Amino acid sequence: MIPDTACGYWDKMKTCQVAMADITELPSYHRQTIPEAYMDKMGHMNVRYYMTVFDRATWRMFADYGLDDAYFSTTGNGVFMLKQFIQYFAEVRPDETVVVYTRILGLTDRRIQLMHFMANQDTNELAAVIESLITHANLKVRRAAPLPSEIAGRLRSRLDKDQHLNWDAPASGMV
Repeated sequence: MIPDTACGYWDKMKTCQVAMADITELPSYHRQTIPEAYMDKMGHMNVRYYMTVFDRATWRMFADYGLDDAYFSTTGNGVFMLKQFIQYFAEVRPDETVVVYTRILGLTDRRIQLMHFMANQDTNELAAVIESLITHANLKVRRAAPLPSEIAGRLRSRLDKDQHLNWDAPASGMV
């Protein structure tokens, strides 16, 4: 069992499933100190801003694999979000810094399944995770379309690494 302070997330039996150290070894795509403006009436970050932080990480991750503004403007392709599932684990408060780490869970010729892990750098706690299913699309016909082979290859390489991690992501089974 991993010591309490080093656990990223727990199962229903209160057994640590993955250490924060393992989560923080994933690629990081966004880091932000949370402003007071993100707070809600409960004194912690409002749900809509979790989405903002996760969205910024998604776009930076896409750019890293070639799905950037230049790609979208020259190909007429884009991406559509199909499903999302969020789990909240710990509060994020004003002036705390969060870092988003990403793991690719699955990949087909048209779809990417990923999970972002929002870690609170100040408390060394996992604040939230979001599992997303995204499709690559031809924007002219507004339908799913295969990913270009070079982009799919880069994503496949990352997926291969992520599939060999020694821990399971807390996936919802939404696919």
